[in-house]
Amino acid sequence: MSGVIPGALTPSLRRLRALARAEFALLGRNRGVVFTALVVPLALPFSVRPALDQLDLEKQGLSMGTAMLTAAIGFSFLFAVYTSLVNAYVARREDLVLKRLRTGELTDGEILTGTALPALALGLAQALVLCAGCAVLLHAGAPKAPHLALLGLLAGLVLSAALAALTASFTRTVESGQVTSLPLVFVSMIGSGIMFPTEAMPARLASVCELLPLSAAIRLVRAGWTGRLSAYEALGALVTALAWTVLAVFAVGRWFRWEPRR
Repeated sequence: MSGVIPGALTPSLRRLRALARAEFALLGRNRGVVFTALVVPLALPFSVRPALDQLDLEKQGLSMGTAMLTAAIGFSFLFAVYTSLVNAYVARREDLVLKRLRTGELTDGEILTGTALPALALGLAQALVLCAGCAVLLHAGAPKAPHLALLGLLAGLVLSAALAALTASFTRTVESGQVTSLPLVFVSMIGSGIMFPTEAMPARLASVCELLPLSAAIRLVRAGWTGRLSAYEALGALVTALAWTVLAVFAVGRWFRWEPRR
């Protein structure tokens, strides 16, 4: 059996690699998307610093470096992965690329995954650069629980991609994608602990905000640096992130549109 499984996976991996290479080429040609994906997550964290200065971060066991690092990674989820993928899925659908791909050997899952790989790779690389930069420039230091940071990073990337495919299902054009993606962006920025740590919110409000889609991933990333998360709380965050991911994947399978919306 050990000799059968790798052989069965090889064609799928080859197809994914070919599709990902094509998507990388297309991504590089779209300067607007590249600018948004690369620059916005790096610039926006500095815009929230005045608000963070008004909070008693030390009382919550946080530092300015940790808070801004978490904000930067959260913005990377939203802009390097989520909004850029909404545009990519809608553009490929409206250009009939997705429809043509379905006539070949690629499965639906491979098409969606291959399209998402460049954005996921960009988001991962950006997050690693942000971690290193914040550790040096903002004195965030090394993570006290790196396994939690890694789990949060992976959960955030995968969920952002799934939510992008779901949002694209209800988006008619690339231009309207800038509108349909705004609700999740705004809700996540304000309520998921990106701009304002949930630890600094009133208890009741924080308990509600912790149930938002990206809140669990952000919480795990922050806990990776602070270490202030019990095993029970970490498990709860993982279950929440997994539940949102499963729900998003199910909704994509149910409602994703492969042909232009007319």
